[in-house]
Amino acid sequence: MVTSQHEASHRIFQDRPELLTPVFRLLGVALPENPTVEVITPDVTETRPIERRVDTLLRVSAPNGRAFLLVVEAQQRKDREKAESWGYYQTYLYSKYHIPALLLVVCQDKATSTWALGPFRIGVEGWTALSVHPLVLGPDNVPMIIDPEEAAQDLPFATLSAFTHARGPEHKAILEALITALGSTGDGKTFDYYWQMLAAGLGDTPARATWKDLVKMAADIYFPGQGTLAEELFLEGEAKGEVKGEAKGEAKAILRVLELRNVPISPTARERIVTCTDVPTLDRWLDRTTTATDANDLFSDGEDPQEQGE
Repeated sequence: MVTSQHEASHRIFQDRPELLTPVFRLLGVALPENPTVEVITPDVTETRPIERRVDTLLRVSAPNGRAFLLVVEAQQRKDREKAESWGYYQTYLYSKYHIPALLLVVCQDKATSTWALGPFRIGVEGWTALSVHPLVLGPDNVPMIIDPEEAAQDLPFATLSAFTHARGPEHKAILEALITALGSTGDGKTFDYYWQMLAAGLGDTPARATWKDLVKMAADIYFPGQGTLAEELFLEGEAKGEVKGEAKGEAKAILRVLELRNVPISPTARERIVTCTDVPTLDRWLDRTTTATDANDLFSDGEDPQEQGE
């Protein structure tokens, strides 16, 4: 199942392709100067009965016409089947587009990032027919951005730092630097984008609760009365700590995000959202707003009707 945490960890490369410059510098891989980055379909299916999709697929082109493909995968744990898929992705894409394909894996813990380095070999004893060598980002090689001024200079990279260190003890210092940097922009839309991206990308880590508290304070300090999504969610939804008020605010935030993303909302879906009084359920739906293409995508199969306030 694709989670919003999984989605956010690679989606930021689609939304903020300028992130590739510091990432490639960090990994010691040459990146063309002034590249053009294009998001292309992640579908790498050859036959319909077998569906294969990469997380994010980018085409990076240099002014001289040379290009390569970059597959970005978010990985939360060791997975032998995924490692086998990575070999397929690279060989299939090279065959289809006739340009090199690189694989970049984003991890949140050192054990997974160490495993993801591979190499993953396919062959027989004594002979390797194919070897996959991923580029890997994780807490062991992504620096901790704890200086607000440094974070403000490169918000996408500071966000990546928060993603990769979300399970570590230093997450609070990283998030404090990032929230200060976001506040200094004075831009409510930028603030909303990054707080939503982090709220989804931090998943069930301790960092998510820290981030929620920091965003509430930032909305009070930097954007009072500016109508940001964060302000509506926290100042209205959590007013006086009342569950009813919190549910109302969460529902309003869900609808606001869907409307900003131009996601269709049927009358039935709207009613289901605004009448739900279960805050954990609303939290799950809010997480899914960043990837939903229709409001009904928020509602997973098998959810307890009682849980949905119905």
